[in-house]
Parts: sequence; C-alpha cells; structure tokens
Amino acid sequence: MARFSHEKLTVYQRSLEFIEFVNKAIPQDKTKTSVFEQLDRACTSIPLNIAEGTGKYTGKDKCRYYDIARGSALECAACIDLLERRKMITKNIADEGKNILFEIVSMLVGLIKSSSDRVYEDEVEYKI
Repeated sequence: MARFSHEKLTVYQRSLEFIEFVNKAIPQDKTKTSVFEQLDRACTSIPLNIAEGTGKYTGKDKCRYYDIARGSALECAACIDLLERRKMITKNIADEGKNILFEIVSMLVGLIKSSSDRVYEDEVEYKI
C-alpha cells in the first residue's frame, strides 16, 4: 500500500527496480571499483530526488529535483558504459540496465514537462 505520493509514481518504482538490477547484475568482486561506487551513489540519488521533488509544492521546486534525478540516471548510463568497456559486465547486462534507465529518463522528462512552465522546442532534425 502506497502511503506517500512518490510511491505511487511508476518512475519511482522503476528507479527502485534499477537499484535491484545493479545489485544483481554487477558481480560482487567488481563492487570495490570507483566506477561501481559512483554507480551506487548515482542510482541511489534517483529515487531520493524523485521522492523529494514529489513532496515540493511549486512546479519549479519539483522540476529542480526531477532534473537532478534525470542527471543521476544519465550518470548511471555512463557508469554502465565504463563497466562494459572495462569488460566488467557484458553487453547484454549493459543493454538491460540502459533500457531501464531510458524508461526512467523518459518518465522524468514527462514529469518535468508536466510540472514546469518551461518552453520546449518540438523535435527537429537539424542538418549539418
């Protein structure tokens, strides 16, 4: 039973699932590396900032925390890239983790757009 508003959010639940994924997917002998420690901090930051943002009253305050959570999710994706390049995890594990992160980032962008008065440009393909 969800008691707090953040617990009702799918993005919050997915961020907890990502933490479980990290704990399951990264071999324990790899958890002593600085990249894993950074991944651990960043993935912990995602649900914490979602929860804090959900508790704020103004759209600007909410967006600030959702932006931080989004940044932490992107940082997690970079950590996964590093772990894969260092052959500490397989490509399949990296892809699985990044798929979860893609969902999280997409949902956070939706929360940011729905909570803010920011002006957004429609997606346009720029030619170089």
